[in-house]
Amino acid sequence: MNLYFRLLILRLRALRTRRRGPASFPGGRPTAWSIFRTPFRVAPLDLDQLGHMNNGRYLTILDLGRMDLMLTSGLWGRCKDLGWYPVVAAQTISYRKSLHPGERFDVVTKLLGIEDRWVFMEQSFCIGDEVHAQAIVKARFLKRSGGGVSAEELLAVAGPAPEGREVPEWVHLWSDAVKPPKTLT
Repeated sequence: MNLYFRLLILRLRALRTRRRGPASFPGGRPTAWSIFRTPFRVAPLDLDQLGHMNNGRYLTILDLGRMDLMLTSGLWGRCKDLGWYPVVAAQTISYRKSLHPGERFDVVTKLLGIEDRWVFMEQSFCIGDEVHAQAIVKARFLKRSGGGVSAEELLAVAGPAPEGREVPEWVHLWSDAVKPPKTLT
């Protein structure tokens, strides 16, 4: 991640949000299962030679959206205390409309589910309610001591999924389809 200034702003905003418990989260306190709307603006260094946000920058900004979820919900601190850290295993993104210089947009991050050892998320780039790009992310947590974190361990820290929240079947099919081979054939 090379957006350290944006990361610093995120950390400060997360501290303030956790203290205040904004009205945008049911019950006033965000959880890992809350839907997070992280505001950004297209900066000059986000642009490609065609004058719109570079496709690689979208993926980097997705990292920041996931960090906002973890920092604001308190999941980051709990996982850090346990010696756990997240890694992305797969992601795909589809683009509808370009983001241009100076435009304000939000990254909307939603945890779809935790199954087996995987965490599935949906992240969207939105201006208002209009989706400009959307990504599906498959991640997992690893232990600094070695090995992976099981779904049961992670659910014990993140809490149970809300009623009706489950990973769509097409995401499972995608996950199976994008699994890379162990060797080249």
